Amino acid sequence: MSLRNLPEIQAGRLPSVCAFEADAEALERWNAGVSAKDSGENTISILDVIGEDYWTGGGVTSKRIGAALRSIGSQEVVVEINSPGGDFFEGVAIYNMLRAHPHKVTVRVLGLAASAASVIAMAGDEIQIGKAGFLMVHNAWVVALGNRHDLRDAAETMEPFDAAMAGLYADRSGVMKAKAAEWMDSETWFNGELAVEVGLADGFLPADAVTEDKTKAEAAKGVNATRRLDAQLAKTGMPRSERRALLADAKGGMQDAAPAVTLDAGEIAALTKGLFQL
Repeated sequence: MSLRNLPEIQAGRLPSVCAFEADAEALERWNAGVSAKDSGENTISILDVIGEDYWTGGGVTSKRIGAALRSIGSQEVVVEINSPGGDFFEGVAIYNMLRAHPHKVTVRVLGLAASAASVIAMAGDEIQIGKAGFLMVHNAWVVALGNRHDLRDAAETMEPFDAAMAGLYADRSGVMKAKAAEWMDSETWFNGELAVEVGLADGFLPADAVTEDKTKAEAAKGVNATRRLDAQLAKTGMPRSERRALLADAKGGMQDAAPAVTLDAGEIAALTKGLFQL
């Protein structure tokens, strides 16, 4: 078990009418080019969206993290995070795996640990964050479709998830659970200094611990724009299959393939505006 007495999070699956989607603002603020300048042995890197990512075929899954932990074995582990979040259940599964690791877990927030990635970060016996880094906490966000019974079931299912996350943030920071719930209700962004001040992180990363690959960051802009548009369309209630078919058509791609991204920010904004006016 973790060196800290961290709570386990129990999370069953949502009703079939629901699906977790990445947060559009977190995707917009995420710099995919940020990584560790040097990574030592027994390091697990979480530098992508949480869960399988349709648009790239990548993403950080609990299966991958489980394999990494088995490879490391009974040793201390360092977890480096720069992620906008994603699938809540995958995030919880990864958190529980790290919590159960029998040796010290050090979490290093290199750039961003938002949403599900912030849950993962809380598994650290020690949490370090860059002064220019961010933690973001909010309530679980899903797309739900169906009749009133489906939507009621979805809301009732999500309540204990939010309660568990509030308890986790409160346990880490030492604030009352109600205060942590306020942070989540307000979708609160903590920069490095504030994260340390409120107790969500223990200290700062050295100034030279983080580097930025500008080429990678630039290459990621297109696919991040697609992810953001996908998240915005999800808020309109459009089913996932229809969103992806529409985006694939907009870029001249095929529905069943991860399409090449060709739209720029202006085209994304124009397309979004037009769709919301339908």
